[in-house]
Parts: sequence; structure tokens; C-alpha cells
Amino acid sequence: MKISLFLIALVATFNLAQLQASTFVYCSEGSPSAFNPQVTTDGTSNNAAGHTIYEKLVQFKYGTTTIEPALAKSWSISRDKKVYTFNLRKGVKFHSTKYFKPTRNFNADDVLFSINRQRIKTHPYHSVGGGSYEYFSGMEMGTIIKSVEKVNDYQVKITLSRPEAPFLANMAMSFMSMLSKEYADQLEKAGNKENIDNYPVGTGPFVFHKYKKDTLIRYKRNEDYWGKKAKIKKLVFAITPDASVRYQKLKAGECHLIIEPAPADLTAMKKDKNLTVLQGSGLNVGYLAMNTQKKPFDNVNVRKAVNMALNRKTYVDAIYLGNAKVAKNPLPPTIWSYNNQVKAYNFNVKKAKNLLKKAGYPNGFETEIWTLPVTRPYNPNGKKMGELMQADLAKIGIKAKLISYDWPTYLKKARNGEHSLIQLGWTGDNGDPDNFLNVLLGCSGVEAGSNVARWCHKPFNDLIQKAKVIPSQKQRANLYKKAQKIFHEQAPWAPIAHSIIFRAMSNKVKGYKIDPLGGDIFKHIELR
Repeated sequence: MKISLFLIALVATFNLAQLQASTFVYCSEGSPSAFNPQVTTDGTSNNAAGHTIYEKLVQFKYGTTTIEPALAKSWSISRDKKVYTFNLRKGVKFHSTKYFKPTRNFNADDVLFSINRQRIKTHPYHSVGGGSYEYFSGMEMGTIIKSVEKVNDYQVKITLSRPEAPFLANMAMSFMSMLSKEYADQLEKAGNKENIDNYPVGTGPFVFHKYKKDTLIRYKRNEDYWGKKAKIKKLVFAITPDASVRYQKLKAGECHLIIEPAPADLTAMKKDKNLTVLQGSGLNVGYLAMNTQKKPFDNVNVRKAVNMALNRKTYVDAIYLGNAKVAKNPLPPTIWSYNNQVKAYNFNVKKAKNLLKKAGYPNGFETEIWTLPVTRPYNPNGKKMGELMQADLAKIGIKAKLISYDWPTYLKKARNGEHSLIQLGWTGDNGDPDNFLNVLLGCSGVEAGSNVARWCHKPFNDLIQKAKVIPSQKQRANLYKKAQKIFHEQAPWAPIAHSIIFRAMSNKVKGYKIDPLGGDIFKHIELR
């Protein structure tokens, strides 16, 4: 009898261990704004869909910015650098879900659908969800791509209107994910086209299962995956906006990995023998953008005054606890073409007051600061930073009211230009300076919504446009350095910090790598 009870207990323990090892719980920081990376730009949404459900023709090798084959097994580029021919992988199956059962494999029709939805305004899906493709528009892909042609079922030819140095890197970004045309046709027939952005169907390592808003997202492993299957069978995103709560869940074993641990918790985490803390140089920038289309921020002297009023060093000490570098440029110092010759705006209340007086505001003015509602790698505590900014601006007569919204609303209103001062930031998507300077500060980004300063400055824009078409990295770097000087002179942002990024996890987690582009990728990890 004792032996039988022992065996029963042993089997029960073994089954529990198996269950725990097959389900990976990730404590994320916010709710996705949609489940389609074509229509989102934030890292929260990208982790929820771009790194789980969908794939691109090409991708970045895990943990690097090196481009490698994905849904395209190979490609060729014409001599004039204008024609890219992609040879598609055969035998790739789309996900089978409760709401869609595919009858064919991935092919060229899906590539044409996925790109042309964003590119062609008369496409039946272009206006679905509002017709906003911030990345596609901000990176000028609509003017760069001249045509997308199906050569045969497994070959696609993309012709560009001009050479584009970062084109392949752009193709590896999540906004170029491949969707199912068959699924889109089914939804159109049923009159439910809007479901394509919220009930996703991709080819990636995980299949979407369930979403409970602001609470959790459930995925299951794609058992029909064309490549090496994920090592975990079930993936759960436990949506936990508060960094301290994420830490408590990690300690209690309710999460295996947490995003953006609070800087104040890092020392204790590193001392905990049950936890592992990883860190890496962040390809990021946190900033306060000024809406240059609204008074008084259309005045360059006002913008310079704001830059001089903010004591960035105190922000790095108090909020990042020293785990960041004070920023002076829109590019992080780890990216090529960073201009170290630019002189930072030093904290100087007297000069800031004089600039306001020169601009016609000797007694200051009233405004609003929108503060980040979620923890981001470039800003771990938007509310606290807002309070410090508020106090600093008050010293030069600027009375700023702090405002915030839930994350999807915050982003939507920012794209529409409803703000005056807004905290935001960026983590590079492809390792190219164009991904910062053009997307965030180029004229095309104003209409796309990614340029929240709404700053379209021709001398700056001409330089970054010229740099895009030159193959020589040295020549491109010189142009980008000149552009950074103009940015500094015009001051559409107050750059705040470039932060070190951290991830904390159970020491049972194996195979996780910090992504230099800021994502969390679960395909290669396992629990032991």
C-alpha cells in the first residue's frame, strides 16, 4: 500500500513538473493596441504579435541585427539595386484556429496581399482599422516600392522607384509581416474585415488562442511550424503594468520572465539565487517632444528654453538610478553615424528665462505634459519624470499640467497631434540611423503619425532623404551627422536619456537572449 501511494505521489509530482515546464508565463507591461504589426508601432504590441504569431520574408538572426532568410529562403538584387527577387519557402502552413482553417500553404498571393494592403489606397483592406500604417508611411515604403509582382506561386519581384540602402533591413521589421490572403477573403465574404487585426492568423512559432483585455494573452505552440518548433508548448502574457507587481509575481513563481524591472529592484534581484538578471546596451532614446505646430512651441527659442530648463542629470539619477546616459542627440551613441561633436544643452535657468523673454513670453505660459502610462525601456517611470519636469519648467515660469491616458489611447492621440508636450521614446528596429531620423523626425513621419514633434524642416529632411539612396555607409554617416546638428539647432525635442535595458527571470529559464532591437522573443527559450 505504501509503495502504491508513493508511486501515485511520484507520478503526480512528475505530471505537475511537466505541466510547469510546458507553460511559459511572461509578465508584460501593457495591453497591445492590436494583433497586427502592420498597424502598430509600440513594443508592447510587437511582442504580442510580431515576435509570436507572424513572420517576414527575411528576419534578424536571434540576438543580432544580421539579416537571414525566413519565409523567403533566398533572394537576389539587381545591379541597379532597384529589383529584389524573393524565392519563397515551400510547405509553410498558416495557423489553424477556432475562427479559420486554411486550405492551402503560404504563397506569393499572401505576399502581394500583405504589402499591397499597406501600399495601395484602393485595396479592399487598406482602410480597415482606419487606414493608418505608421511604419510603412513613416519609412516612405509607399513611394519607395514601385511594384510588387507575382512571378509564380513561390517567387515575388519587388521593384523600387530608387535605390534604398536600408531596404532589406526594413523588410525584416515586423510591419512587413505576412498575413493570409485566404483568411482575408473569408472575412471579407462574411463582412468581418476588421477581425484581421484582432483575431490574427500567421505562420509563426505560436498560435493565438485567447485575449482577455488588460489581463492576459494565451498562445499555444504551432505544431505545424515549418522550422524548428518552439520548446515551450504554451505561452501566457500576464499583463502587469506595475513594475513592482511584476517583481512580486516573479518572486512568487507566477511569472518566469518580466519586462522592464524597476531600477530600484535590480540590486535585490541580482542577489536572489533563484533569479537571473540580464542587461544590454539599449539601442534607444527617451525624449520630450514639443508639438511644433502648436503655439508657443512653433518658436525655436521656446524649444531651446525648454531644453535648458530640464535637469536631465537628476532624471538619470532619480529614475534610472544611473542605468542610463544623458542624451543630446536623437540617435543612441551605440549606432553608427552618432555625432559626438554636438554640444548638449546644459541646465541653465537664467539662459532659459532669457530665451523665453526673447520669444515674447517673459512671464512664461501654461501648457500640458503627457506622461507615459507604461514602463518603457527608455523611460521606466513616466509619472515621476513628469513631476520632475513639471518642477523644472515652473522655475522658468512654465506651468505644466500632467496628463496621461491608457497606452493605446495615448498613442492614438499622439498620432493625431492632440498634445503639446509629450514623453515618448524609441528603440531601434533595424540598426539603421534612418529608422530614427526619418521615422521620428522626417516630413513623411508627420502625416504617418510617428513624428510626434510634427516637425517638417526642409534642410534636415533633404539630408536624410539623400542619405537613404547612397550605398556608402561612410557617406551616409556624414550626412546623418549634419542632420543631427540641424536637429540640435532647431530643438524639436528635448532628448532625455539612452538607457541600459534589463530583463529578470527565473533561473529555470534557458536560451533567452537580450534582443538589441528591444523585443522579447520566445521561440528559442525553455524551462528546465
